[in-house]
Amino acid sequence: MEKIKKLNEIILNSRNIVFFGGAGVSTESGIPDFRSVDGLYNQQWKYPPEAILSRTFFMNNLSEFYRFYHAKLNCLDAKPNSAHIKLAELEKAGKLKAVITQNIDGLHQTAGSTNVYELHGSVHRNYCMKCKKFFDSSYVFSRDGIPKCECGGVIKPDVVLYEEELDDRIVSGAVKSISESDTLIIGGTSLNVYPAAGFIRYFRGGSLVIINRSSTQIDKNADLLINDSIGNVFSQINLG
Repeated sequence: MEKIKKLNEIILNSRNIVFFGGAGVSTESGIPDFRSVDGLYNQQWKYPPEAILSRTFFMNNLSEFYRFYHAKLNCLDAKPNSAHIKLAELEKAGKLKAVITQNIDGLHQTAGSTNVYELHGSVHRNYCMKCKKFFDSSYVFSRDGIPKCECGGVIKPDVVLYEEELDDRIVSGAVKSISESDTLIIGGTSLNVYPAAGFIRYFRGGSLVIINRSSTQIDKNADLLINDSIGNVFSQINLG
C-alpha cells in the first residue's frame, strides 16, 4: 500500500516523533469508547456517561458513579495491541520521543513506553481524598460500592473528570513535546475533546500524519492521511 510506504519513509527520516492518541488506540484492546451511546447505556444508566463522569456527579452521587466506573472503566484485563507495542518499539529505536494520550488505561506503559503524558489521568492511580494515601487499581475495582480508605476517606481515581482542569505539569510537557517534534502522528481520535485536541496547534514540524477510521477537523492539514484502524496501520510499520 502506497500510504504505508510513505509512512515508513516519514518515520525513517524523522528524529523526533510524537504520537497523539485517543480512544481508538485502545478499542482494539477491547476497551470501549464510553462516549458511545448504545442500547446498553440506555437500558442500564439513568444518566449519560458525560454526566456521570463529572466532578459534580462524583461529589453528589458516589454510588452511581462507582457503579458506572466499575462496569465501564475496569480495563485491568486488557492487553496492549499492535499500536501500543509498535510505539514502544519506536521509542526504543530512538525515533519516538513522547506519547500523548487521552486514554486512562495505562496500556502504553504496559507495552513498554516510558515517556507518556496521560492528559486525562489513569485508573491505575487512586488516592484517598482525606489523607492522600495511594491505592492501586486492583484495590479499587475489587471493592463493592464506594471504595474507602482506612481513615474513612473516599478513594478517588486519578482521572480528570468533566469540570476538572488538566494537570499543568502534564500539559506543559505535552505542549513542549509537540512543539519540538519534527513529525506528529495523530491516531485513534476524532479530535473532538478539548482542551486536549487544541494542543496540536503547537506543532511546527515537517510531517503531520493522521491515522483514524473517520474524518477529523484537520484532515486537510495532513501531509499523510490514512483512514484505517491504528492497529492495522502500525502492524505494517517496518523499523528495519
